[in-house]
Amino acid sequence: MLGTGWSVLISPSLFFMRSALSYNLETKEVLGWPPALSFSPLWCAMHSRAIKTNQDLLPETPWTNVLYDDFWGTVLTHSGSHKSYRPLCTLSFRLNYTLHALRPWGYHLLNVVLHGLVTALFTAFSRQLLGAGLWSLLAGLLFASHPVHTEAVAGVVGRADVGAALFFLLSLLCYVRHCRLRRDIQSRRCGGSSWCWGWMLASLWCAAASMLWKEQGVTVLAVSAVYDLFVFQRLRFRQALLLLLGKKKNISVLLSLCVLASWGVILLSARLYWMGNKPPNFSNSDNPAADSPHFLTRTLTFLHLPVANAWLLLCPDRLSFDWSMDAMPLVRSLADWRNLHTVAFYGGFILLGLFGLHGPALKAKETNGKAYVTNGKSITNGNGCHAPDTNHNTDQGPPKTTLNGSAGPDQCPPRTSLPPTQHLVLFSLGMLALPFIPATNLFFYVGFVIAERVLYIPSMGFCLLVAAGARTLHIRLRTKGCRALLLCLCTGLVLLNGLRTVQRNRDWSNEENLYRSGIGANPAKAWGNLGNVLKNQGKMAEAERAYRNALHHRGNMADMLYNLGLLLQENERLSEALHYYKLAIGSRPTLASAYLNTGIILMNQGNLEEAKRTFLTCADIPDENLKDPHAHKSSVTSCLYNLGKLLHEQGQQEEALSIYKEAVQKMPKQFAPHSLFNMMGEAYMRLNRLEEAGHWYRESLRAKPDHIPAHLTYGKLLSIIGPKTEAERYYLRAIQLDPTKGNCYMHYGQFLLEQSRLGEAAEMAERAADLDHSEFDVVFSAAHMLRQASLNEAAERQYERAASLRPDYPAALMNLGAILHLNGKLPEAEANYLRALKLKPDDVITQSNLRKLWNIMERQGLRVKAWDRDAQERPSN
Repeated sequence: MLGTGWSVLISPSLFFMRSALSYNLETKEVLGWPPALSFSPLWCAMHSRAIKTNQDLLPETPWTNVLYDDFWGTVLTHSGSHKSYRPLCTLSFRLNYTLHALRPWGYHLLNVVLHGLVTALFTAFSRQLLGAGLWSLLAGLLFASHPVHTEAVAGVVGRADVGAALFFLLSLLCYVRHCRLRRDIQSRRCGGSSWCWGWMLASLWCAAASMLWKEQGVTVLAVSAVYDLFVFQRLRFRQALLLLLGKKKNISVLLSLCVLASWGVILLSARLYWMGNKPPNFSNSDNPAADSPHFLTRTLTFLHLPVANAWLLLCPDRLSFDWSMDAMPLVRSLADWRNLHTVAFYGGFILLGLFGLHGPALKAKETNGKAYVTNGKSITNGNGCHAPDTNHNTDQGPPKTTLNGSAGPDQCPPRTSLPPTQHLVLFSLGMLALPFIPATNLFFYVGFVIAERVLYIPSMGFCLLVAAGARTLHIRLRTKGCRALLLCLCTGLVLLNGLRTVQRNRDWSNEENLYRSGIGANPAKAWGNLGNVLKNQGKMAEAERAYRNALHHRGNMADMLYNLGLLLQENERLSEALHYYKLAIGSRPTLASAYLNTGIILMNQGNLEEAKRTFLTCADIPDENLKDPHAHKSSVTSCLYNLGKLLHEQGQQEEALSIYKEAVQKMPKQFAPHSLFNMMGEAYMRLNRLEEAGHWYRESLRAKPDHIPAHLTYGKLLSIIGPKTEAERYYLRAIQLDPTKGNCYMHYGQFLLEQSRLGEAAEMAERAADLDHSEFDVVFSAAHMLRQASLNEAAERQYERAASLRPDYPAALMNLGAILHLNGKLPEAEANYLRALKLKPDDVITQSNLRKLWNIMERQGLRVKAWDRDAQERPSN
């Protein structure tokens, strides 16, 4: 077994390792604000929620949280939970995170290793059905190289399917061992019943583990039952029916089947109870057919979806990262030509099933190294017994057994025999169909139309069916040339699959390739995600075109409307951005991030009351029935933060504190609270509640020890209530954290000025203005500090720079006039005073300074602007 297993184990590594080495996670932000709503191949919205923003992966989160949360880190009983309970998969992600954080190489490597193990186990299992030769190798190679597996192996969240498949096969192999020991006990070959039921127990626990990797893993119990009845017992349909109805007594087999059924009921009941006895909620774009009000449309579409999935296994030419929305158009009427495909598919499936249940046995010959059968007669295999019919070719039907299942007195127990072809076909169909049933919408609606990773386990049945068909055809062919041609065709099929997989891995090697490859299948989603990629690459014009292409195909996509607004906002096209944010809110009134950015734009435009209303509306949105309640809570918290900051700047400190406290209560675990805590400290400081201010400054530093604003504000507080050396330490630490930030030097300079260290303060002011020469507040403050240090020439340069940055700001012009006045540049001072008065005619200080200036100019014989003087002196007369 190891020989074949290891030879096939190598092949998936060759096909899938390239994608494992191609990603660089460090190029993606872990927590961007405001975020783009993206769907990247490795870290798409789905991957990001499962790994990047999933708090269950963090070492500080108790590992027991995975027992109560869904795959995305949301509590299972929450109304917005996806209800995907996969704790073992989440624990594997947590292991990866513990070893190497968010570097993607290890995540991909583990996926490839798991795929290799699954391939080896599948090949070993195939040997028991097809023999230890060419045909089991063919089944293993087909499985290893099938292109439809690319998503499951290259996409990190596909690990759920791969891990479930691993324990699916382990459960099946354990059950096979149980069946053999049960047969040996019945034939009195051994008496170890404890070992027999030990293997059954192992099979049950592996089935539970498979389900805890992904829900469809529980179907291994049904597949095991099919194996027992139709492969191991080799019963026909009528015999199986009599056995199940109790009319044919075989207590040990019935007991095994009852145990399988009971365990399945227990697992499904526990699963339903654990998720709160409620199904998940999905949007209509996830599964449009489920949202259709027409019964005929739902029925015809749901009947056609298995056909589309089967075609992906038969001809994996058109693959896509996403099949939602309109990628698979609804079948709305009986006149739709796709109904012919549906009829043909189910007709073929039924014919194959009837062949497996009632079909005649074949007469042929085959050699596999252990037996040779021809025309229904077997040649002995050298051990004194007639060799079993390993070719499934006898007309005798299944081996005769006694009522208790033991072999007849004239037969050796069939220890080395392989199942008849018709039984193998039936089992392959069962292994193909049963794991796919949860995705058929038959019992409950699912959140997808087609998902290639869901075909990972069903493809095992498909590969067995192809290998069994090729073997049967090889047996029936009479000439060596025809058989050689068949082998060449099988080899070509494996090679074509491998080449297509390599090609598909190139699509998955980076986000841009993947999304471009999906434009033909799902243009709306592909163009939208391509826009996110291009935007991250700095190609803003191309990104905007991509977003508009996406909206051309589907104009009501709130995510794309939001992302286009975000791009326009970053390009300072605020009016257009505001328009698209409002369209996004109209399309999805619960999109909190759109409210957040709308409020920010309104606040920057001076529409403060409307900004307040927008922030408050966002804060009141409930988080029920939302896909990602954590992201929603983050946006709500940010809205409250900005609302509190707005009130803080208006001097309403008590109201601001109330809003900040609400934000603290609502913020999710993954929200970075340092800025919120720092603003709470500032509000308390303005209220002169210094002790409480110090508490929140320290909380901010505890949340983010390198948070520069908290160092500066806490340093300011300490300069008031604490030792000056301690305050200075925080200022110097802020500078050390970012020596290129002029604001740090400015605050430190003000501290030095208060300590009468004028020379050092002036040096800090000059450095601050040089570093942040385009920041008005920094330059203006630096000029003040230089003036207070009596460095009037340096102060003049900085006031001139500040006035050039904001030529419409009266205070900048007035202060420039004042420093020019002090420096004896009287005409220049007069010009700036007058410019300031044009902007603010009633400014008393500027008027007073101008009169003093005119008096000096008259004494020196300098000409003044008389008409301006008359205008200024008239009110005083």
